[in-house]
Amino acid sequence: MTWQNPTNEKLSSILQAAKTIAVVGLSNNQDKTAYQISHRMQQLGYKIIPINPTVDEVLGEKAYPTLAEVPEKIDIINVFRRPEHLPDVAKDAANTDCRMFWAQQGIVNEDAYHFLKDQGFEVVMDLCIKVVHSVLVK
Repeated sequence: MTWQNPTNEKLSSILQAAKTIAVVGLSNNQDKTAYQISHRMQQLGYKIIPINPTVDEVLGEKAYPTLAEVPEKIDIINVFRRPEHLPDVAKDAANTDCRMFWAQQGIVNEDAYHFLKDQGFEVVMDLCIKVVHSVLVK
């Protein structure tokens, strides 16, 4: 079986319920898509938690080297890493209490998808969280 995203109704519900988004691959390079999308989601009221071992802070928020080191509740894990890195990110995600994994537009890895589904995750792949929010959340 191939991967399948949740329905629009489910995506809307997820985004409306979420408060905190951990962003894997977020750097402080303002020219990068990850920064721009995370900044917009922050403006929309979400707390952004940068996950990147090479920075201390992004968008005024403390950065963490791994998902497992985040001390607070994560509602959505949003991933800006190349598809071949998704299995490792998925393993890190499985060691958190969060069960919502969102790979950005252009990012798909079926092995990671099936692993995450087996771990009880809701999984989104190949969709931009900012675009989905702008279309589905009123």
